[in-house]
Amino acid sequence: MAHAEREPGLSLHRDGTALRLSGPLDRAAAISAWPALLPLLDGARVLDLVGVTRLDSAGVALLAEAAARISAGGVAAELAGAPAGLADLRAAYRLDAAPYLRGP
Repeated sequence: MAHAEREPGLSLHRDGTALRLSGPLDRAAAISAWPALLPLLDGARVLDLVGVTRLDSAGVALLAEAAARISAGGVAAELAGAPAGLADLRAAYRLDAAPYLRGP
């Protein structure tokens, strides 16, 4: 019987003012990562998505909320990187105009 390779889960890493996300950012990852992500937002300015391998609407919701919390401190959050599907999901949920979700 063949076994499918399981993709590793989402990892979060703070590097200066950048919060780097790597791996799948889907519903399961968003739910499990939220508690760990909250303390990493303090002082963050950039959500680095270069390492995100998969994104769904729950992942975009997590990004929008994280960006809003960062921007609540008075500095607009920036996105670095554009995982496949990000532009379509932002357009579908009308997030392109959101001042706190700027980036590619």
